[in-house]
Amino acid sequence: MRSDLARLIAAQICLHACMTGFRMAAPLMALRQGYSAAAVGMLLALFALAPVFMALPAGRYADRRGLKKPVALSVGIASAGAALAVVFPVFGVLCLTALTCGAATGLAMIALQRHVGRLAHGPTELKQVFSWMAIGPSISNFLGPFAAGVMIDSFGFRAAFLLLALLPSLAWFWVRRTVEHEPVAPELRQSSGSSWNLLRDKGFRQLMLINWMLSSCWDVHTFLVPVLGHERGLSATVIGSILGAFALAATAIRVLMPWLAAHLRESVVIGTAMGATALLFAVYPLVHAAWAMAVLSVLLGFALGSVQPMIMSTLHQMTPHHRHGEALGLRAMAINGSSVVMPLLFGSVGALIGVGAVFWLVGAAVGLGSPLAWMLRTPPAEAPQRERP
Repeated sequence: MRSDLARLIAAQICLHACMTGFRMAAPLMALRQGYSAAAVGMLLALFALAPVFMALPAGRYADRRGLKKPVALSVGIASAGAALAVVFPVFGVLCLTALTCGAATGLAMIALQRHVGRLAHGPTELKQVFSWMAIGPSISNFLGPFAAGVMIDSFGFRAAFLLLALLPSLAWFWVRRTVEHEPVAPELRQSSGSSWNLLRDKGFRQLMLINWMLSSCWDVHTFLVPVLGHERGLSATVIGSILGAFALAATAIRVLMPWLAAHLRESVVIGTAMGATALLFAVYPLVHAAWAMAVLSVLLGFALGSVQPMIMSTLHQMTPHHRHGEALGLRAMAINGSSVVMPLLFGSVGALIGVGAVFWLVGAAVGLGSPLAWMLRTPPAEAPQRERP
């Protein structure tokens, strides 16, 4: 399983780095061309907008076709969108590139997550594989923007776009030899009904609500810490370092979690993370020193970074084997929808009642919602997690 998992993580990094690189480079080019901050904000929103509408069809497609066909389609879409930016580096085309890269990454991530879940035998392996998979986006969030920035400074925007356009092809290189799992039987697909039927299960509804709340906390921190830092008179370097400390802490906890998986229970980790997040959000607006904000950022990174592997493990245990793709699609739709809507909402509410009050409101909501995590139930540990070949 280790070599298979390593190849899938590498494929994930290549596709995701293409998207994160464009997410940094495209707005920068638009600003240099004289476009307003509002136009740049719209451009950034397009990266998350396409997955909102594509997530459910992508999940059903992954359930029908497995891994390779969705990834091949993603590679084609991302490469075509990126190539357009190389040939026509204008704002309208950059918007199209944002849509295609966002859609391609969303489709590939769902297919990869579904396949990885089926590599695992039992809850412990589920936590391990999803902890390893969660490291991939942490790497690509650094690699894509860094590579694009170096290329922009050295050779210009077109060279950066060309490099990013080549990354999806590397994803196919890593995936092409992967052995597919048994496809979902047609009679099971036909008897499943609408994807929304999954929400009839109380546990699944609770899990989606928890996931949305914690995803919103991630967005709050990313969006409002620069505003809070500006109010405190901190420099851009210091604000960037505070956010960087958060990212490093989230990555560090995910590196440790595979070794601790046998000793972790999903409901305990998620419930503890929600309680810690509520407490940290209560304190965040009260501190003014940069070092104190950095400490809180690290602690928050540990808390929020631990959540995704536990959510993914729980999701795969509580949903029917033949509907994992649909469940992942619902989750992706909620997360990307939150990423589009929540920054706008936070900005509006923050302007009315202050940035600190937004931290307190979101922290209170997460704290009040934490009992939902402790009530999460998963099947017995001996339940099989995938069909044996």
